[in-house]
Amino acid sequence: MASAFEYAPAPESRAIADIAPSYGLFIDGEFTDAADGKVFKTLSPSTEEVLSEVARAGAEDVDRAVKAARRAFAKWSALPGSERAKYLFRIARIIQERSRELAVLETLDNGKPIKETRDADLPLVAAHFFYYAGWADKLDHAGFGANPRPLGVAGQVIPWNFPLLMLAWKIAPALATGNTVVLKPAETTPLSALFFADICRQAGLPNGVVNILPGYGDAGAALVAHPDVNKVAFTGSTAVGKEIARTVAGTRKKLTLELGGKGANIVFDDAPIDQAVEGIVTGIFFNQGQVCCAGSRLLVQESVQEELLESLKSRLSTLRLGDPLDKNTDIGAINSAEQLARITALAERGEAEGAERWSPACELPSSGYWFAPTLFTGVTQAHTIARDEIFGPVLSVLTFRTPDEAVAKANNTQYGLSAGIWTEKGSRILAVANKLRAGVIWSNTFNKFDPTSPFGGYKESGFGREGGRHGLEAYLDV
Repeated sequence: MASAFEYAPAPESRAIADIAPSYGLFIDGEFTDAADGKVFKTLSPSTEEVLSEVARAGAEDVDRAVKAARRAFAKWSALPGSERAKYLFRIARIIQERSRELAVLETLDNGKPIKETRDADLPLVAAHFFYYAGWADKLDHAGFGANPRPLGVAGQVIPWNFPLLMLAWKIAPALATGNTVVLKPAETTPLSALFFADICRQAGLPNGVVNILPGYGDAGAALVAHPDVNKVAFTGSTAVGKEIARTVAGTRKKLTLELGGKGANIVFDDAPIDQAVEGIVTGIFFNQGQVCCAGSRLLVQESVQEELLESLKSRLSTLRLGDPLDKNTDIGAINSAEQLARITALAERGEAEGAERWSPACELPSSGYWFAPTLFTGVTQAHTIARDEIFGPVLSVLTFRTPDEAVAKANNTQYGLSAGIWTEKGSRILAVANKLRAGVIWSNTFNKFDPTSPFGGYKESGFGREGGRHGLEAYLDV
């Protein structure tokens, strides 16, 4: 994108991430072929090059992995918490030691900028394992009664937008509480989970405690439906979440769902405009807007709308879109052709319904999956782009006059995952936050995460919490 001056390219070397030509499934401590021999290719979204060929799990492989996890459960759950903690601490340290390698790998496989994987994803991944290692020998004091027990085998299905971070959110609390794991990464981003399998071996984790099954939706469905899985954890779309809930209904499986969102970022007339603009940009353009808690609806008080939009457009014109391995890049590639098609279709619908579309001058690379940062003005609550989760770098701008109107518009959604409030008045922050029906509410910031803080939603954004002390409960028989 246009800039006052040009940056010299600052590419991170991809040589540090040694990607093998092919990978197997990770079952019972060993890499193995799929039972039916099926494989699939994983592509780099920024170039469309094939990174590797990966074994594709099926129902028979799911059964093998669940049986391995069940065998490992007896010994793993019987270990003192202080012993389990040692493994988690070791995993966390290895993640730190290999963080540069993992950041490059994640950027190649996912398409997000290296500065995000390096400075946000990987530090948080290690922090989650450190944090839950600390809980492993303190479960009696977590507030869930004396001697809380693990559930058994946890079946976990994670999305492609934060592959390694979602893995950490799922696996760290499961292991700390004494459960064993079968995890299915998304088919477009399997590599970091397979590298994590190698980290488990490097840490000396007992065989079968963690099993990794790359595959498509059929493998995830088989895992959810497996009769010997005690706990299901899913992060992904609301539609798939509803299907999982139907599958689990009537069984004794414990379930947590972290689903879609349409977060409202509310800017009041007394907000610091420059600070709010930075928060808006972080809220919707971080990871190309492919974030379930993205601030995809901007609610601006009418009196400052003109000033804020002028500042916001000026800021968007300085963002740099391009090679995700370049340390100067702000906007990387969309994760897949399928996701790009969805974003494109919804943006075109916004135009067709009468909203005004704007993007900064932006040259898109000739190969890969790219979408320019986009904002829509003249948006009403009736517009599809104000209701549906786009999951891309598209911001819908609405206005309000009073705090009550802001709250009413913010809550007028089937989702309830996140919200942001921008104002200099602490009393207003507390008053408005108390009325918002959202699981996570940021004040004068956005998209800040910490392993000690619970995360989750209401309504069609799912139920249950991940992170913090609350995140232990989903993996305990309480």
